[in-house]
Amino acid sequence: MNLNRRHFLATGALAVPALTAGSSVAGAQPESESKGPSLTRTGADVLAARGWAPLSGRKLGVLSNPTGVLASGDHIVDSMVAAGVRPLAAFGPEHGFRGSAQAGGSEGDYTDPRTGVPVYDAYGADATKLAGMFTKAGVDTVVFDIADVGARFYTYIWSLYTAMVAAAKVGAAVVVLDRPNPLGGKAAGPMLNPAFASGVGRKPIVQQHGMTVGELARFFAAEFLPAEGVTPGRLEIVEVRDWRRDQLFERTGLTWVPPSPNMPTPETALVYPGTGMFEGTVFSEGRGTTRPFEIIGAPGLDWRWREKLGELRLPGVKFREAYFVPTFGKFVNEPCGGVQVTVTDPRAFDAIRTAVTMFVTAKQVHPDKFKWRPDNFLDKLSGSDRLRTMIDKGAAVDEIVGSWQAELAEFDRKRRRHLIYR
Repeated sequence: MNLNRRHFLATGALAVPALTAGSSVAGAQPESESKGPSLTRTGADVLAARGWAPLSGRKLGVLSNPTGVLASGDHIVDSMVAAGVRPLAAFGPEHGFRGSAQAGGSEGDYTDPRTGVPVYDAYGADATKLAGMFTKAGVDTVVFDIADVGARFYTYIWSLYTAMVAAAKVGAAVVVLDRPNPLGGKAAGPMLNPAFASGVGRKPIVQQHGMTVGELARFFAAEFLPAEGVTPGRLEIVEVRDWRRDQLFERTGLTWVPPSPNMPTPETALVYPGTGMFEGTVFSEGRGTTRPFEIIGAPGLDWRWREKLGELRLPGVKFREAYFVPTFGKFVNEPCGGVQVTVTDPRAFDAIRTAVTMFVTAKQVHPDKFKWRPDNFLDKLSGSDRLRTMIDKGAAVDEIVGSWQAELAEFDRKRRRHLIYR
């Protein structure tokens, strides 16, 4: 591991009265910030403005990555240490605590050179192993601060779930520093069938869940932990300020920090709940290009796929005929043809329906090229074998999308009592 790849920042903070116990905390807004247009403030910024005093005296472990930053750009662990509220340990998810690892990788255990805080590699750890890390580190409070992108198969929400189970095992509290869902609050897509649970989807939620990580934590604690025989421990949510659930990331005023190496822009996040499923095909999902998940294709594809998609006039999106040579991932150094997906109206765009349409049309136009991955990884991504088998049987897009509307409506009903933001 090359520690010189990381950039470390620090900041001071103001000392203020401690936070009172409770399941949800908003924090007071300084008078100077109440005048004029207000920008969204993350849970981390709310606590930092209070000098991290609500966490003072606790034995802290921080599960975070590069997205755990303040509006200033300073990482929360650097800020805590500078304020005299020193975590006993940090825990790194997929891609690592400082974010230097590629997909499916982590940074290992090490001592953070800036702060001296021990960092544990938590990627892939089950609840028992993670509980052992918490015990070894001696923590009594686990702080979670990672930006999600709103898709079930993005692994950070399952790092949160595992941390909640592990914390309950050792009697530790969980504090979630909430952040906006960049896709807003709309739920979409199929439900996970528990028989297809994996690291990219552990529990039955829909593919685009439309919740913040704080809301998901409440949902997990009420709906899933008791069913596993786990008594949820103390859960505190430090709420986002000045955010509505119909608000997309571009309207928050926040700076986008890539939550993983192949999620470079908010536009990537918009398409990801749909085009992320191309990882379950032999097509390139655009890794190794400058527009991952927006550029899709394979060797031998030509203009006909884009032409077919253009004829359908899908809402909120346009397609460009694209040719590219990936530098890593699938088809390294091989010329590929395909399409670039550009969202023209985020409100009208449906990422999952668009991706289903792309599957169906690719199979029609290039039946000799379009194939599923031999391990049927699509089933784990989509939550069951339904999508794959319906497409293989020639089902139309409307029939496929219609097949999960009842379960989507049921999920939408169930999640309402766990929502924080309106």
